[in-house]
Amino acid sequence: MTVKFKVVIPARYASTRLPGKPLLEIAGKPMIVHVCEKAQLAGAEEVVVATDDERILQAVSHLGLRAVMTSPDHQSGTERIAEAVEHCGWANNAIVVNLQGDEPLIPPEIIQELAEVLASQQQAGIATLAAKIIDLEEIFNPNAVKVVLNKDGYALYFSRAQIPWDRDGFKDQGRNISGKMRYLRHIGMYAYRVDFLQRYCQWEPSILESIESLEQLRILWQGEAIKVKVIDKTPAAGVDTSEDLLRVEQIIRAQLS
Repeated sequence: MTVKFKVVIPARYASTRLPGKPLLEIAGKPMIVHVCEKAQLAGAEEVVVATDDERILQAVSHLGLRAVMTSPDHQSGTERIAEAVEHCGWANNAIVVNLQGDEPLIPPEIIQELAEVLASQQQAGIATLAAKIIDLEEIFNPNAVKVVLNKDGYALYFSRAQIPWDRDGFKDQGRNISGKMRYLRHIGMYAYRVDFLQRYCQWEPSILESIESLEQLRILWQGEAIKVKVIDKTPAAGVDTSEDLLRVEQIIRAQLS
């Protein structure tokens, strides 16, 4: 099925580990440009960078890509995307994919697949992705967000904790999986319909969101459904550190050679 969708890429200049991260060069181009190109390869009708910094706006615009200025006061990428969508004036039923600006290795086919997941159902105004956890230690890593689904593939809960808790496998500080259920890692990409984003911006942050530092819990707190598609494997990690930047540079240069 051919699905029409837009992509919005939130990009902030400030970064604790890598200041100016979206503009750091990888194989001769700013990182944010690599991400935009992946969105274009996925077949997006429009690709928009949502930023709070004039330097990013100018860099993107000079290369012929579209960018919009957004408030520096947003608490989440979703809020920034909502402002950008309002600026663009897209229809209420339009599908918008949130693509992180530090994911230059994201496979274009995953972007398209996520849009198709949202388009194929009516119960949820938002869809996201997950992948099976292979490494047992990942279950106990709080930086790896876990998600539990119901029988129809909608999220029951997201957590940094080991969910579901395997009473038999984890008893007495054990780290064995009993095999009763697969463990899933959430992949932080989202597709929304525009009218969902409008509702989201009217909600106050929830206590669950504050405790876990996971903005998607605001959605479950409000009683809204999140559709989750389980894909074969977790995409390559993005750029958070200078070591990540070097790793991604080597991969992209190898792809270009």
